[in-house]
Amino acid sequence: MSSFASSGTFGSRRLEAWTRNYTPLSGTPDEFLDADGRSRPHWRHMLLTLAALDPSEMQQRFASADRRIRNRGLSYRVPGEKDERVWPISHMPLLITEFEWRRIAEGVAQRAELLERVLADVYGRGQLVTEAAIPAAAITGSMDYVAAMRGVKPPGGRWLRLYAVDIGRGPDGSWWALGDRAQAPSGCGYALENRLVVSQAFPDLYSQLNVERLAPFFRALGAGLTSSGQRAEPRIGILSPGPMSLTYYEQAYLARYLGFLLVEGDDLVMRDGRIFVRTIAGLKRCDVIWRHIDADWCDPLELNASSHIGVPGLLEAIRQGGVAIENMLGTGMVESRAMLAFLPTLARRLLGQDLLMPNIATWWCGQPDERERVLDDFDEISIAAAFNNELPGLVGRTSVIGQELSRNERASLRDAIRTRGVDFVGQEIVRLSTTPQWVEDRLEPRPFVLRVYCTATTDGWRVMPGGFCRISDQSDARAVSMGDGVESADVWVLAEHPVEVSTLLPSPERVRITRLLGNLPSRAADNLFWFGRYLERAEATLRVVRCLSARSVDPDAPMRGRQSLEQLMGLLVGWGAVDAPSLAKGAATASNQGLHDGAQYGSALSLARSARKAASVIRERLTLQTWELIGRLESAISPTPERRFPAGQIVDLADEALTIIAALSGLFDENFNRGAGWVFYVMGRCVERGVNTCRLLRQFAGSSATEHTLGVMLDLIDSQITYSSRYLVGVALAPVRDMALLDPFNPRSVVFQVSRIDEGISTLPVLNRDGILEEPKRLATLLRAELTAEQAETLNESSILSVEHRLLALANAIAARYFLQGAGQARAEKVTGLA
Repeated sequence: MSSFASSGTFGSRRLEAWTRNYTPLSGTPDEFLDADGRSRPHWRHMLLTLAALDPSEMQQRFASADRRIRNRGLSYRVPGEKDERVWPISHMPLLITEFEWRRIAEGVAQRAELLERVLADVYGRGQLVTEAAIPAAAITGSMDYVAAMRGVKPPGGRWLRLYAVDIGRGPDGSWWALGDRAQAPSGCGYALENRLVVSQAFPDLYSQLNVERLAPFFRALGAGLTSSGQRAEPRIGILSPGPMSLTYYEQAYLARYLGFLLVEGDDLVMRDGRIFVRTIAGLKRCDVIWRHIDADWCDPLELNASSHIGVPGLLEAIRQGGVAIENMLGTGMVESRAMLAFLPTLARRLLGQDLLMPNIATWWCGQPDERERVLDDFDEISIAAAFNNELPGLVGRTSVIGQELSRNERASLRDAIRTRGVDFVGQEIVRLSTTPQWVEDRLEPRPFVLRVYCTATTDGWRVMPGGFCRISDQSDARAVSMGDGVESADVWVLAEHPVEVSTLLPSPERVRITRLLGNLPSRAADNLFWFGRYLERAEATLRVVRCLSARSVDPDAPMRGRQSLEQLMGLLVGWGAVDAPSLAKGAATASNQGLHDGAQYGSALSLARSARKAASVIRERLTLQTWELIGRLESAISPTPERRFPAGQIVDLADEALTIIAALSGLFDENFNRGAGWVFYVMGRCVERGVNTCRLLRQFAGSSATEHTLGVMLDLIDSQITYSSRYLVGVALAPVRDMALLDPFNPRSVVFQVSRIDEGISTLPVLNRDGILEEPKRLATLLRAELTAEQAETLNESSILSVEHRLLALANAIAARYFLQGAGQARAEKVTGLA
């Protein structure tokens, strides 16, 4: 990377061309150019460095950033959509000088303190309502007001641990608050990911500009959450709505980055006024919950009875002081637009100060004078819902401008405001300021909203030096939310002096050495187990498809090989990979369908997707390389529209997918800590491999087996070479059965799988310390002993089927003992205690 000093004439000319073609929107402040049309010094410094790069190198860096996002699995979900989208990142950061940032940070910290005091009064003494500083309806009208929190003492005396505010630059060049976020502010994890991606794409530029680091903020956030616990080393959980949450990736990323548990409502249970995590070792106390669920959904007993993502009894645990909730339930009420109308007056009353960062002007129509003012200026202001995201009577619309409505809509809306004014606010129309966006090799101005975060610490409020910036592709945007045409940008706060490198690592004297964690949630164990099972099912299906395709075009295959082809196709039908009518169309059709027909639940593609879904629930426990390989597995066998692959290409695709699965297995074996999570993944694969091998034996090594079907059997369990090295004669029934079922040295044999399961269960915690084997251990030990003593000559199809059924019974016993089973989930006894 060329430095600013050495950027040369080429960079200057390019920058001049960019500036000449850059046309700010009329009457709208711009971050790049000042009011006189001159480029601001800090922007000129960065852009001159970029301009000095060869255009191809610049594109390579942009492409590298995009590739890094895909490889990391960075994603989000748009409301109403099932599938995740790749995170859209802007290649250009938003630049803010240290001097300007200090003013922003002071204003954000002041707003946080003001809202903290408002919440303390609303749920405490209630003087603001009693003394008419704010109407009661402006509080209770919010769905996020939780009356059950009245009189509750929050942990550490604070209602807010993390606060955020969306801001934009106003026409006068100063920053204005557009909306407060106190319920469960999202985006700070994405801001951190933006920083990692952009700073790695332009490391020298990042260092030259003295960009403030984000790690100290997250260290302060983590310390604040820890201080809320009642124990020296509290157990902290991030409460997530689950994988279908719009920001699940962020929740998983923060859990991994900060070292917290990612939990869902089903993972938690209330006992004796405290909250516990259901783990494989029984119930473990959860001291602090950082919630990412709206308050109304947190407790189906006292709040929304239809909630399936909350924790029954959570409110009672809060009242008894048995758990610290960050942010407290009920904090979302300060997010309402109705509150914006009162904050300027409340600031003077509670803080003795004017707001350093004012709101956009807001009038709540629940007051007669304000309602008449809104109606008088109806065509010149924005009308929005006072308490909800959607305007009453205007489905799907958050805000409208009177003059843009039809005559009937205008009349209907005016009548609604007169009839029930409490549901509406009038707001000054906000035209967002713009920032440079890289569009097709040139710079263009685009409106943006900046979300700034601050966290409560023992020393006061600490503001993140940067934030979550959303940029719209619409030149007249009035609001920006993640969706079509919106990108997210990194935010660089430029210090005046070199910035000290910071890290989340604590000092050595503060670290208690731990090698194994006993807090694996039952849900995580369940999904690791099924991830292993789905991965093994996908591998088995791929092997069958590969074998079918290869043998269907083998010119040396004798006519009696037709029997094995029919058996292979029948196996795919039995496994749900191929529908029965397709058999009449031949091996080629069956191979294509079994490989990548997403409509068939047992196809390799469907199983790869099921494995990815199971993995997505435990994303915080997987490395980025693992997640990348999971995505590559699905991509490798995804169908090409309206194209049927020939047999040779099917073999190649199956081989590629099997290679990816082998890489995944290697990653788990080499890098996954040998704790309980790894054990459940291994047991899942072993159960499925054992069951599949039994089914293959009954199909290809039964009483009617031929030399050809036995060869297919050896192919499917990847044991041809081993068999040939042991036996100089051709394939025979008893040796094949021994190698597939009873050989303890063959990693594909059933007894090998049972032995690994038995050994894995021995490492897991027990609930009862009475010396009596728990059911999974009893079943595994008994099956292992019987298989070890079995002889291949005495095996028959009935005995092989019995082994298959016992493996399935063992899987059910593992699920019943270790995974979530509703309210009756096994709990630790007093001998073990509750940790």
